[in-house]
Amino acid sequence: MTEKVKGPASYFPSIEKKYGQPIDHWMNQLAAVHDKKHMEQVKFLQDNFEMGQGHANAIVHVYRSQNGLK
Repeated sequence: MTEKVKGPASYFPSIEKKYGQPIDHWMNQLAAVHDKKHMEQVKFLQDNFEMGQGHANAIVHVYRSQNGLK
């Protein structure tokens, strides 16, 4: 039985569908602003890729968690 994805990663299928790129693509984009704060990274995705705040926030949350950022 497959466990249901919870939390911010639960948005990933709809993000991939809406923006036409795999999540790895967005994680790689955030490498350019690795040293920025959470909301600055969210704004980066919003301003440069016209991503909605909820989707951007979900990606940034997981990115920061995976990279040991607070």
